[in-house]
Amino acid sequence: MNIENIEAFVYINHYGSFNKAAEVLYISQPTVTARIQSLERELDCRVFDRLGKQISLTDKGKQFLPYAQQILQIYQNGKYQVQAKGHIPNELRIGSTVSVSNYLMPHLMLHLKRRYPHITIKLTTASTEVLIDKLKSKELDLAFIRKVVNPAIQAFPFCEDPISLYVEKGHRLAKAQRTSLEDIRQETLVFFECGSLDWMRLHRVFESMEQPPKIEYQVDNLETAKKLVLKKAGICFLPALSVQEEVAAGTLVRVDIAETEGISLRTSLISLNGENAEFIETLLELGIGKTGDRLIV
Repeated sequence: MNIENIEAFVYINHYGSFNKAAEVLYISQPTVTARIQSLERELDCRVFDRLGKQISLTDKGKQFLPYAQQILQIYQNGKYQVQAKGHIPNELRIGSTVSVSNYLMPHLMLHLKRRYPHITIKLTTASTEVLIDKLKSKELDLAFIRKVVNPAIQAFPFCEDPISLYVEKGHRLAKAQRTSLEDIRQETLVFFECGSLDWMRLHRVFESMEQPPKIEYQVDNLETAKKLVLKKAGICFLPALSVQEEVAAGTLVRVDIAETEGISLRTSLISLNGENAEFIETLLELGIGKTGDRLIV
């Protein structure tokens, strides 16, 4: 039985979509479909029911899922053990995008330091493109980035950070905690723009409206966007990691909007193939599906 077919099955079930599984696995959607078809031939049964864009496990799929998850976990653990060099360097060079550097790296660096007290950790913050170049030139050992498709690079899904609308605690929407895009048309919108494909999905939602929300502030820094909202300058779509402290303190409130649910920033952990397996395993222990599932920063 092909391990890639099992991997596709587990990821499709986890993300609830062939397209999302393809994105996370860095392969095409037709390839994912072909792998499931191959698995179904091997098992001689269907594992998913497809109703339009919706998918669900068949009864046979539900029976097979725990075995598939166990097979995949055993394979990944074995792969890490085989690739592990048995030598831990004195310095670990990690790269990350700005948001990961600000909101995830302090926790991850402390976790690494507790596990490997003798190492020095060097952090480089840069764009995804720069980090990939530095990894390929061996200026970095590991990196946290948005997306990569490169056969020389090993990529592991690390976390998803949901993007939601946030308002200041005294805002009229704070009590409702749910609204629609139509209802925020007259609101002043602070728009954080990081240029990723995930944020482009928000643009497409706005473009589908006859009268999109009024964007009066467009910024490229999460902290600036957040402070504008706190100062009552407007409302803003922000990733959950960036507002954890403010939400916990009650100064910012998330407002759910059906039209934008499911939009999130996806982060992957990357390395050159076959390298730094032990560090990868340690970091993946903290990996999460949706922000807040397990990781507390």
